[in-house]
This record gives sequence, C-alpha cells and structure tokens, in this order.
Amino acid sequence: MIRFALYAHMEAKAGKEAEVEAFLKSAQPLAEAEPGTITWYAFRESTGHYGIFDTFEDESARQAHLDGAIAKALMAKASELLAKPPQIHKIDLLAAKVPRS
Repeated sequence: MIRFALYAHMEAKAGKEAEVEAFLKSAQPLAEAEPGTITWYAFRESTGHYGIFDTFEDESARQAHLDGAIAKALMAKASELLAKPPQIHKIDLLAAKVPRS
C-alpha cells in the first residue's frame, strides 16, 4: 500500500526556467532506478514555479529517496537555479487510487 509521499516546491531564478525544466526532465531515469519510489512526477505549477511529487510504500524508501541521487543533484544546483531553497514536505497519504496491474 502506498502510504508515504513527498512534495517539493521550487521557484526558479529569473531566466533559469528552461534550465530547471531540463534538470527535472533529466532526473526521470534516476527516479526510475529507485526501487522504493513507486511514482514520481515533475511538473510546472506556473511560470517559474515547479514541483516534484513522489510516493513510497514505507518510510525507509522515502528516506532513501531523500538521501539519493536526485536530492543530491538538486541541492548541488539549487543556488545556481533556484530563487530560494526548495520547500520539501513529507506527506502521509490517507487514501490513493492506483492503477491495477
């Protein structure tokens, strides 16, 4: 059962929107390589505002993601690309609809 999630909100520095979008797109293979990450979405909320939402079955998978390659790459680029540090929210899911296999 999917019980845990993360939501990260990011605000691009002026003129860095394309680079933020390219970074987010480049992170998809890293997310796919994480066995504990069930779903992973990178999206644009509005001009200059972006987010990542991902889900996990347990807290250890969520923590592994926070300690993993995407988070490390994001933090390494944050001061260059983002107007302020990303806001990361740990979410406990109450209910979810998931595709049937």
